[in-house]
Amino acid sequence: MEQTFTSSATGPGIARGAVAALADEPLDWRFKAAPPGAWGRTTREWLATGPTLSSLGTPLLTLDGAALDHNIRTMAHWCAKAGVALAPHGKTTMAPALWQAQLDAGSHGITLANLPQVWIARAFGVQRVLLANTLLDPAGLAWLAEELAADPDFAFLSWVDSVESVRLMDEALRAAGAERPIEVMVELGGPGGRTGARGVDAAVAVAAAVLRAPTLRLAGVGGYEGALAHDASAEGLAAVRGYLRELGELHGRLAGAYPDGVRPVVSAGGSAYFDLVVEELAKLPEAFVVLRSGAYIAHDDGFYRGISPLARGGGEVPFRGALHGWARVVSRPEPQLALLDAGKRDLPFDEGLPEPQRVRGGAELTGTAARITALNDQHAFLRDAGDLAPIGAVLRLGVSHPCTAFDKWTAIPVLDDANAAEPKVTGLVRTFF
Repeated sequence: MEQTFTSSATGPGIARGAVAALADEPLDWRFKAAPPGAWGRTTREWLATGPTLSSLGTPLLTLDGAALDHNIRTMAHWCAKAGVALAPHGKTTMAPALWQAQLDAGSHGITLANLPQVWIARAFGVQRVLLANTLLDPAGLAWLAEELAADPDFAFLSWVDSVESVRLMDEALRAAGAERPIEVMVELGGPGGRTGARGVDAAVAVAAAVLRAPTLRLAGVGGYEGALAHDASAEGLAAVRGYLRELGELHGRLAGAYPDGVRPVVSAGGSAYFDLVVEELAKLPEAFVVLRSGAYIAHDDGFYRGISPLARGGGEVPFRGALHGWARVVSRPEPQLALLDAGKRDLPFDEGLPEPQRVRGGAELTGTAARITALNDQHAFLRDAGDLAPIGAVLRLGVSHPCTAFDKWTAIPVLDDANAAEPKVTGLVRTFF
C-alpha cells in the first residue's frame, strides 16, 4: 500500500546503513576541520586514535555532543507532551546523521526547502519528506514522479499557494506520466510575509483548484509564522497569533473537502514560536498538527537564545547552545584590538556577531567588556579584551543563527563536552550543502 505523509512509517525513516557508511569516508585536505594527522584515514579510523580539541586547528566550528542530545530529547518530549508531530527542518544542518538522531527520537519525518535538498534526503533513504515550498520545475517534478512510482514507502508532501502554481504542477506531472498523485498543502501567507496565498478566501480557491487536478491530492494547510515577526515583543507575538488563527480558520473552511480517509495536516512552527503554534492549532478538530522547527537542535548563543519559547517560560528546561567557534589571536596591532583567524567564511553573522566566551586554558570572557565588533572574510575584530587575549591565544566563541553556520563546514567535529579542560572528539558530522 502506498504511504501517505500521515501514515505510520514502515521502517526507521532513513537508511541507517547509508548514514553509517559515512564513517568510512577518507579524510583529507577537502575537509577544513580535519587536521593533517587525520588525512589518509577514514573518519572511523581517525576517531579510534582518540583525538582531542587541541589536535584540531583554527578556525574551527564544533558541536557539543551532550548539548545536541539534550536539545533533541527536550524537543521530542515537548512535542509528545503537546500532542503534535515534529518534522524538523533538515535545511538547518543538512546532516543525515543528525536527521537520523531526530528520527530515532520520534520525529515523524524531515522537512526540506528545495529540490536539491530532497535529492540528498532520498540518497540517504529518508522515507517521509515535507517540502516547505512549491515545486514547479518540470524536470524536478518528473524526477519526483519517478521516485514515488519506484518506492511505495516514500511519502512526499509539498505546498501550493496559487491557482497558477496548481495548474503548472498538474501540467508538468501529466507530461511526466505521473502514476501517484502528489500530496499538497495549501500555503497561507500574511501581509508583508513570504510566500503563501494572501487571505483565507484566496487559499480556499487554491484548494478548489487542487481538488480539480488529478495529479494532486489535497492533504492539508500550512505556512510559516516566523516571516511575520522577529522578536518576542507583544506586537510580534500578536502578529503571530493572528496569523495562526487565520490558518485555523482556513482549516475549518476546508473541512469535508478532503478525499476519503485523509486526515488533514496543519503545519507551522519554526524554532521561535512553536509554543504559539500549539496553543492556537493543536485544539483544531481532526488536524494532524506538524511542527517544522529546525534550529532547536543546535540552538545558539544569540538570536534563538533570546526568542526560543523555552527561554520565554515554555515550561521545560531550556535548550543549550551546541555550536562553538574556535579562533586564534593572530594580531594585536592596538592595545584594545585583536584580530582572530575566523571570519565570515567560518562563522554565521546574519543574526548577530559571535560572542567571546572564554580563552582556552585562561580567562572567562563572558561578562567582560570583550566583544566582537565586525567580521571580514577571514578575520574577526575582537575589542576590549586587552591582555586577556594575547597573541596565540585560542578563544571559544558563541554563535548566533545555526542555519547559516553548518553550511560553512563539510565536516564538523563533535566534542564530548565543550566546557571540559581538554574536550575529546567523539564524532564528525558530515554535511551536504
